[in-house]
Amino acid sequence: MQQSQLTPLTHLSDEESLFFKSVSEFGKKEISPLIMEMDESETLNPTLIKKIFEMGLMAIEIPEMYGGSGGSFFQAILAIQALAQIDPSVSVFVDVQNTLVANALLKWASESVKQKYFPQFAKNKVGSYCLTESSSGSDAFALKTNAVDKGTHFELSGKKIFITNAKEASFFLVFANVNPSQGYKGITAFLVEKDFHGVSLGRKETKLGIRASSTCEVIFESVKVPKENIIGELGKGYKIAIETLNEGRIGISAQMLGLAEGALAAAVSYAKQREQFGKIISSFQGIQFQIAEMSIKIEAAKLMVYNAARLKDAGMNFVKEAAMAKSFAGEVAEYVASTALEIFGGYGFIKDFPAEKFYRDSKIGKIYEGTTNMQLQTIAKMILD
Repeated sequence: MQQSQLTPLTHLSDEESLFFKSVSEFGKKEISPLIMEMDESETLNPTLIKKIFEMGLMAIEIPEMYGGSGGSFFQAILAIQALAQIDPSVSVFVDVQNTLVANALLKWASESVKQKYFPQFAKNKVGSYCLTESSSGSDAFALKTNAVDKGTHFELSGKKIFITNAKEASFFLVFANVNPSQGYKGITAFLVEKDFHGVSLGRKETKLGIRASSTCEVIFESVKVPKENIIGELGKGYKIAIETLNEGRIGISAQMLGLAEGALAAAVSYAKQREQFGKIISSFQGIQFQIAEMSIKIEAAKLMVYNAARLKDAGMNFVKEAAMAKSFAGEVAEYVASTALEIFGGYGFIKDFPAEKFYRDSKIGKIYEGTTNMQLQTIAKMILD
């Protein structure tokens, strides 16, 4: 019988392995020294942002003809995972640019929009995804932001909240309703430049975790948006939002996977050095069992995240798998970060050690880009239908 040539799911090709290693080394060298400073200042270091662009991490899937890296979605997932092992705040900065904004434009934008904006995304411009409003969180399509057709342009007004990358962004992918009487069928996507008159930032949120990642209100006051900046078709913004978020959830899953891996690595390193009762604590069965349990859950999460990402790249239906991966990876990240903190004992509760930050950062994984309850609803609906 001929031996199967199928590749194990979590096995990385030489190219993928080299890419992951380069991002990991970049993170250790460039990000690690800045983690505490950025967390306390609640700001991403501008020099670091420049280096992230120079690494090509903000345009992983954007084709080379536009100045991007021309990589795969799976490579973007690997970058998000590797960065989250070091600092989840930096990871989500890269995540939003790649899995939400660039992904939406790749699939839905006109060629003229791609030619105009992709080279900027690849060089030094940050994108942000503007969907959530005060009255529309999980019920995303209850949004109130509207866009009125003025003939040569649309006039866009409204306020978005909890917008990741808003402070650093030069461009916003904004969802607004052009015909509220039609409900969600009036929702349309627009690419809005920060320099357009009437665009401003409101409140910058102070958060429990991922503090260096900016989260702000974005306010649009009678903003004139050229019709060529419509992304996709009029009234089809809901479709763009749904499909993009399905992909984005794999990104958040990868972030939580990387976070869990980082927390475990820190706990293992500490357990192999810390002595109590005349022994290193990693020699105690209780600690060994905790480390084993964390490792089992991380491996299961990795299988789910990688599977969803590879399904996406293969052009297959991945919606259920993405929802499952996000739900499970969020739970795993919180469990592993909590257990790691306990292994550190009292030191885990203070900021001089990495455990408390991983713990704070983990909570958001069960909330943003679709709460765990929304993922469960999606999974159940697909199974029951």
